[in-house]
Amino acid sequence: MKLESYKAIHSNNALLQLFCGAALLFAMAFSSTAHANEACKTLLATGNPEYPPYLWRDPEDENRLIGANAEWIQLLSKEIGIPIDIKYVGPWGRVQEEAKLGRVDLLAGAFFTQPRLEYMDYFYPAFRETRTVIWTRSNYNLPYKKWSDLTGKQGVTVINNSFGEEFDRYAKESLKISMVPSLEQALKMLSLSRADYLIYEEDPGLAYVAKLNISGLKTVAPPITNENLYLTLSHKSACNTPEMRGRIAKAVYKLDKQNVMSKLITANIQLWRKQQSK
Repeated sequence: MKLESYKAIHSNNALLQLFCGAALLFAMAFSSTAHANEACKTLLATGNPEYPPYLWRDPEDENRLIGANAEWIQLLSKEIGIPIDIKYVGPWGRVQEEAKLGRVDLLAGAFFTQPRLEYMDYFYPAFRETRTVIWTRSNYNLPYKKWSDLTGKQGVTVINNSFGEEFDRYAKESLKISMVPSLEQALKMLSLSRADYLIYEEDPGLAYVAKLNISGLKTVAPPITNENLYLTLSHKSACNTPEMRGRIAKAVYKLDKQNVMSKLITANIQLWRKQQSK
């Protein structure tokens, strides 16, 4: 066989192998995408169940979460064309563990922290800004104007809550704060003088004070932080694909431009009050 013929055959074989390899990779990628799309026929969302007017358990079905965030999630569902179930899976600490494990897809409301980036993606813009404040007893003198004024006092908050990275870091290094499983427990500890102050968001705190009929508590200015609430998607979710992230991101942006959350919060404050008055 002539050298030129051998080179031509060898070149053709190499091209054929290259083509077959590329075709195989394409087929694998297509199969993987198709499998992901097939698996993602529905999404499971959850969040902090002690978070009125944003989220709370439905009195008529305690496996279901209702509130402004739940209604916002259903608007998102219509935009992306995929059903989203929003369910109670446990207290806030458990919720975050479920997201880490990929047993829930979406968190309907989470503050930004770097550690959470290790197990979930954030969608921008934030769909709500919230205000975190200091709660104390009305008859207790807490001269609070800056974070350092809390040094030496006994604080309490809900386990796994974040109030922004800067304050979280300061609190860990400089403050004495107990962690409890629920906001209800934290408020009762404060009212019974088992803590000097409570750190929690203003709107959910007011809602629970009304529910528990606790008197003699107040908030003090200035707020600890003003933080944004984001929608997040677990890294281990079967639905976490580039295509799905793009669809969700587009929907989040559209809903933000429509400013739907303000109306939802007003309506759900009324719903919460109505339910508590029964």
